[in-house]
Amino acid sequence: MAAETKQFTHNLTLSPLSTPPSTSVSLSLAYRTYGDPSSPAVLLPTCYGGKLDTTLPFLFGPASENDHNPPFDPRTHFVIVLGLLGGSESSSPSNTKEPYDGARFPKVTYADNIHMQHALCESLGVKNLHAYCGFTMGGQQAYHMAVLYPDFVSNMICICGSARTSWHNWCFLEGPRSAIVNSEDFNGGEYEVPVVKGLNAFWRVYSTWALSQGWFRERCWEQLGYASLEAYLAENWGSDGGKGAWDANDLLALLATWQAGDVTAYDTAGEEVESRNGGKPGDLAKALKKVKARCLIMPCRTDAYFPVEDNEAEVKMLPDAKLSVIESQWGHLAGGGGGRKEDNAFLVNEIRKFLAT
Repeated sequence: MAAETKQFTHNLTLSPLSTPPSTSVSLSLAYRTYGDPSSPAVLLPTCYGGKLDTTLPFLFGPASENDHNPPFDPRTHFVIVLGLLGGSESSSPSNTKEPYDGARFPKVTYADNIHMQHALCESLGVKNLHAYCGFTMGGQQAYHMAVLYPDFVSNMICICGSARTSWHNWCFLEGPRSAIVNSEDFNGGEYEVPVVKGLNAFWRVYSTWALSQGWFRERCWEQLGYASLEAYLAENWGSDGGKGAWDANDLLALLATWQAGDVTAYDTAGEEVESRNGGKPGDLAKALKKVKARCLIMPCRTDAYFPVEDNEAEVKMLPDAKLSVIESQWGHLAGGGGGRKEDNAFLVNEIRKFLAT
């Protein structure tokens, strides 16, 4: 389903928690739209390692391509798919001019992304989002939109995400981050040729966490037609394999946003209430009570990034929320279309039921 990629440029004042803090910067969001602008609007943001082409197509693409009727059919919805800042299609280290090029690109927060997205929606004439649906970092953005603009979202769907990045998640991300920054070809972010060694190490570290122990125990790579685990990893988890030519600084920019994710950080306008270098935790219950949207929270039982237990606690704090667990051995990947067809079908059916009630 072809659609033109457009750019929305906006002068944004970065959040007090960004680097540089509270600074006006001109940034652009890459986005595509599907359907009639007068139809109920749905926003689908990209995730870590995601592009516009790969963002939840089974939720809005043609039924003939997905073996089901998508919940966000462009014949009845106005679908907006947009890219995260730092994700290589929107403003990123790899495509921004001086003084914010490369390693000097701002460390942006989820709040920065959400304020940009809200401005984009206003420019498109969208006064209310019928649904905001995101996977992984997209799910964390869904929480932030629902907290920062509670009157703007009617239905929030978080798939394999959380309201704030746990310390365990933060620490996991330090592993792949270290693989890049300590690579000899990274050169402190001032490289002239693509980083290869660092990215190969990065994706190999990352791959183990993306799947579950059960996935490896049951040799699920064989279900995909690979004779060995190494063959699967080589084709799907390497800078010269399935991950394509990602820019190292772009990956680090996204990772910084992920690590700093926390809806409680904006509980009081302009005041930092938690620091990832240590500090008093913010009041999660107080932040989530701001949410007016109906919420569907969908973790995967075997997700090592965003465990079910964290979402169970969040659902108890949200005013109107339902928990629906994806029972799959495909770990984190089960939520974004990278698992089994049965996982995709479960997501589609649960979202359709949620929106119908």
